[in-house]
Amino acid sequence: MKKVILSVAVIAVLGLTSCKNENKQVEETTTTEVSKEIAMTDLSFGVRGNCGMCKNTIEKAANGVEGVASANWDVDKKKIDVSFDDTKTDAMAIHKAIAASGYDTEKVAGSEEAYKDLPGCCQYDHEMAMNQTGETKSDDHSNHDH
Repeated sequence: MKKVILSVAVIAVLGLTSCKNENKQVEETTTTEVSKEIAMTDLSFGVRGNCGMCKNTIEKAANGVEGVASANWDVDKKKIDVSFDDTKTDAMAIHKAIAASGYDTEKVAGSEEAYKDLPGCCQYDHEMAMNQTGETKSDDHSNHDH
């Protein structure tokens, strides 16, 4: 009789222990998901450029940085809006990636080598204003073969 009671007690303890571990795993998963949402950062800054080809190159450079969720460069405002995971990257890494593709940002000058390789319509004025309100319009590049 003692063996039967002891066996039932051991089985009950094992069953309760395994349920307790399952609950702990669910809690850890939920915590991880919440902290991913908190880590997203939105940032806007100026980037010099001229046309739709510039837009593609600038956005591709920004999206190439690990942790960047989205990037949208506004041709008229000369401004990029970026959403990124600040546990994987930071603003300066995004500035440097765009500069490496040949474009000036508010904080980093574009690579001269990459700038020289840009198509003629993408070779912007290094003195052009960036991060505008959108009141001014960029040059019309509709006659170029993009």
